Amino acid sequence: MVDVCLPGTGGMVPLPERWLTCCWIEYQGSAVLIDCGEGTQIALKKAGCKPSRLDLLLITHFHADHIAGLPGLLLTLGNAARSEPLTIAGPPGLRKVVSSLAIIAPRLPFPLEIIELDKTNPLPFEKAGLTVYTLLLRHGVTCFGYKVELKRKPVFNPQKAALLNIPVTFYKTLHNGETVTLDDGRLITPEQVLDGLRKPIAVCYFTDTRPFAGMAELARGADLLISEGMYFDEEMRGKMAEKNHMLFSDSARLAKMCGAARLWLTHYSPALERPRDGVRTAKRIFPETEAAYDGIRVTLEG
Repeated sequence: MVDVCLPGTGGMVPLPERWLTCCWIEYQGSAVLIDCGEGTQIALKKAGCKPSRLDLLLITHFHADHIAGLPGLLLTLGNAARSEPLTIAGPPGLRKVVSSLAIIAPRLPFPLEIIELDKTNPLPFEKAGLTVYTLLLRHGVTCFGYKVELKRKPVFNPQKAALLNIPVTFYKTLHNGETVTLDDGRLITPEQVLDGLRKPIAVCYFTDTRPFAGMAELARGADLLISEGMYFDEEMRGKMAEKNHMLFSDSARLAKMCGAARLWLTHYSPALERPRDGVRTAKRIFPETEAAYDGIRVTLEG
């Protein structure tokens, strides 16, 4: 199971009732956080996310509403007596940006591990039991979209195991993909008791970009697509294209194209006071669309 929460859903500046966009993905007590705008540590607390579980911070790009909250988050972790390393991954130049922001958080009791992603060949990497895939988006600065994927074990078939007279004590080892030797000398491989691969659980996250076909490829079959909708009014299309952002309808078409199970809209303009008022337009394109709100949460079981 993978738990997903959006502690904030706003763009540009935090508002009294809307924190800046970020995404919390938790699996077996370890968490990934995507983006860290001003006040993120407060948004996490309000949403019931436990920063002590954070293992990986993914930064999409270096605009303030996506990274300016880093010093506050680091100090919050430090004040909670964290000692385990924190990995931060993001665009080229991340090491310099983190170093500059951390000047006001100089004595952290835990190390930072920095991963600068290659925008020409953004290979996947694994952390906290999850695999992270990246895509270079189309914004005014280098900006990445992310897919966070949990590869699930094949289904264990106890009937197959019983027919082979395998003791129950070996079930877990076989389900973990390891070969076992029974007391009678027989060698049992996992393939003898498993029923094939299962589809991974996948969460895909896009903000601050013009839409393009590569996004649908990364998000193909996602259990949850989280994608920006600065506005729902189609009259804003020209302005959004100029500023490299998306409308509600852009994300809805993307969700339909990639075959996502559901879509959460996020990263709303501060001028958009009631995002839910415009979700009907997106639902006509992709019915499983929801105008996300701060604290929205779901458990994905595949």
